[in-house]
Amino acid sequence: MSVALITAGSAGLGAAASRVFAKNGYRVIVNYASNEERANKLLEELPPLSTLPRDSGSEHFAVIKADLGSRDDINRLIKETVDRFGRLDVVFSNGGWTRFRGMESIDDNTHEEEWDRAFNMNVKSHLWLMQAAKKHLDETEGAFITTASIAGVVSSGSSLAYSATKAAQIHLMKGLAIMAAPKIRVNTVSPGLLLTEWGNRFSDEQKEGHLQKTKLKRYVTVEDVAEQVLTFAKSKSTTGVNVVMDSGFIL
Repeated sequence: MSVALITAGSAGLGAAASRVFAKNGYRVIVNYASNEERANKLLEELPPLSTLPRDSGSEHFAVIKADLGSRDDINRLIKETVDRFGRLDVVFSNGGWTRFRGMESIDDNTHEEEWDRAFNMNVKSHLWLMQAAKKHLDETEGAFITTASIAGVVSSGSSLAYSATKAAQIHLMKGLAIMAAPKIRVNTVSPGLLLTEWGNRFSDEQKEGHLQKTKLKRYVTVEDVAEQVLTFAKSKSTTGVNVVMDSGFIL
């Protein structure tokens, strides 16, 4: 039975992906950073959604606390996942970080510690996770999928550091797809504004402005993006691809 690890998996897109993978017969490890109560609440939701045999109950699902900003924690996360379930088929590397600075002022966007943290979380964490998971994904001919952003495709989003590091993440994915071939597929999704806890930090005016710039006049949903992640996990013929899911925002 295939195993999927969902990082930053207890809320928003990560939680939606956890549910989608559970519904499609995967055993799921949900990684979380600090909110244990929220992670355990999600864990309770997954067994009833699953198509796997019910006799082993919650043994198909688990939560693991790990800080994606720590390389040691990332290595431990992979080890505990494989120790628990014996294999690893899919890694959805969904972690990221930003601080809201806007895209208007250079001075507001030149805080060195914020650039360092953004690069660590939005680029390096995915690299360390892929390195730690590679030998296990090689064995299963698995998939590694990351969450980028349309801010990495066009200059936009919460800050210049976020936009630049998401662009770097998309480029990283292409390099990893080459290095991980021929056994592992590496792809990424770049959503537009998602109305998650993170997305709702934008003002109502900013959210409405984003909506009006979309050609479909609708927000992207976490469920739609989660389904695309599942498609990447299942496809044996797709690698090195960044799928933009933005309701036509950048057209």
